[in-house]
Amino acid sequence: MTKALLAILFGAVVLLALPANAAGPIRVMLLDGESGGSFHNWQAVTPALKKQLEQISLFQVDVVTAPPANGDFSNFKPDFGKYQVVVLNYDAPDARWSADIKASFEKYMTDGGGLVIVHAADNAFPQWQAFNEMIGVGGWRGRNEKSGPLWYFKGGKLVSDETPGSAGAHGSRLPYRITLQDANHPITKGLPKVFMHQGDELYAKMRGPGKNMTVLATAFSDSANRGTGNEEPALMVLTYGKGRIFHSIFGHDVCGLSSVDAVVTLQRGTEWAATGKVTQKLPPDFPTANTVSYRVDIASLDPNYSKGLNGLDSGGGAGGARGAAGRGGAPGAPGAPGGAAPRGTPPSPTK
Repeated sequence: MTKALLAILFGAVVLLALPANAAGPIRVMLLDGESGGSFHNWQAVTPALKKQLEQISLFQVDVVTAPPANGDFSNFKPDFGKYQVVVLNYDAPDARWSADIKASFEKYMTDGGGLVIVHAADNAFPQWQAFNEMIGVGGWRGRNEKSGPLWYFKGGKLVSDETPGSAGAHGSRLPYRITLQDANHPITKGLPKVFMHQGDELYAKMRGPGKNMTVLATAFSDSANRGTGNEEPALMVLTYGKGRIFHSIFGHDVCGLSSVDAVVTLQRGTEWAATGKVTQKLPPDFPTANTVSYRVDIASLDPNYSKGLNGLDSGGGAGGARGAAGRGGAPGAPGAPGGAAPRGTPPSPTK
């Protein structure tokens, strides 16, 4: 009897000593299937997101693809409850999902589910109130002052600006500066105060309710690149019921996603959204205030990567330019794979 009791106690101690992921990987639903136009090649972005998450041992990723815009949604019933976190690479209008799907997702989040918003996923569902409370801010698809105020940092403080107007803007895809506004959150802890992000779209003039929202980092929207001159929200965390949300503007295309800061914050943000903790260390190739840093193994997933910068600029591929008002302009060459880093410093070595 004594030996049996000792064996049980020993087993309990061993279990307590095991790392957090020893109980099994975090189950991730990566949901895709639609975007607002050909300028967002979700079919190319999804494999990059999946590879980034699976490069570390924390995650088990299942891709769930929604039917296309004219498809049959009668059998589309995502089982959100099977997963600890949903990574959304999806942008669709309000009518695309039925009331039942929306209610199922709201319940999942209210009960403690996790959500990661990638880039243009914050364009989706402009009139779905619960979704907009989850994402905090969004753009395009008819959003305006009725959707909520503009949000940005000025003078070191988060500003809620009621100025009327449409939501969503960006300049050319140039490298841009990221500044931490909360260095103590698990996602940003240990990151440099200031670092450069690879050539990507910098979302500005974003509107929304901003409820239960903490802005972890901002991006400087340079007026020389059709920007606002403000520090715009780039990385955010929110809560909805018991659920946790990580929202990142990074990732217009595979080129933008290959930036090491995009990789690291996606991995950290996904773990935090699922568990409330981050167990990952900062990699040595993280960018600095003067250099961009990107992962060749991710960047080379772009279907136009082998064509160089001209291929990325030509449109029609993962790096295609947008044509809608407020969404146009050629991608910026600096900071794209093979391009020059800011201030003439070459990108740091990749791994």
